[in-house]
Amino acid sequence: MKKFFSEFKEFIMRGNVVDLAVAVIVGGAFQAIVNSLINDLVMPFIGLITGGINFADQFIVLKVPEGVELATVEAAKTAADATALGATVWAYGAFITAVINFIVMAFVIFVLVKLINKAQSIGKKEEETVEEVTTKPCPFCYSEIDIKATRCPHCTSQLEKSAE
Repeated sequence: MKKFFSEFKEFIMRGNVVDLAVAVIVGGAFQAIVNSLINDLVMPFIGLITGGINFADQFIVLKVPEGVELATVEAAKTAADATALGATVWAYGAFITAVINFIVMAFVIFVLVKLINKAQSIGKKEEETVEEVTTKPCPFCYSEIDIKATRCPHCTSQLEKSAE
């Protein structure tokens, strides 16, 4: 049993697990910010463009008993007797809202990553890579040959020894 707990402790104390835990917590907080951005700033404009349609309330009643009226998707989902009565709704508006949330979240993360990458690259000089020359042209046939060659493999001309 001690071995099990010691392995568990070793697993938990790894840097990756701690980093992942921090990322999940920060991600949850970030999601709250993006949800507020979408619900409070983006969706009102989309509602204005679409004539005041609230996507979250869009649904289709697939099955409802006679005499029962379902005005909102929440009434259909939360009514205690709705399921007992056999009411079934297709809440496509919630799916549309989730897709909009995903697109906005992906865009915000994309912009954030671009800004972070740009901030990290500021101040770093791009290292100039000097490629080592490994070939030279033959002075007689102009073919590419190895820099250390003393005879051209194409025209068999004797070459000067290169200064190494």
